[in-house]
Amino acid sequence: MNTKVEAYGVVAVKRPRIKATKKLDLSGDAGRQIVQSETKLALRTHRKTFSKLADM
Repeated sequence: MNTKVEAYGVVAVKRPRIKATKKLDLSGDAGRQIVQSETKLALRTHRKTFSKLADM
């Protein structure tokens, strides 16, 4: 990627890696609800992709 940016005359800068600071507890009813809602969102967002994969 650096060569792509530098092709336009922009100097590439090294960015620090940001680490996650929170731990997400998926055990129990609250965790189950989080997993279900995120799964529904992913299925709704990528509906065509999943249908094409199912037809393979």
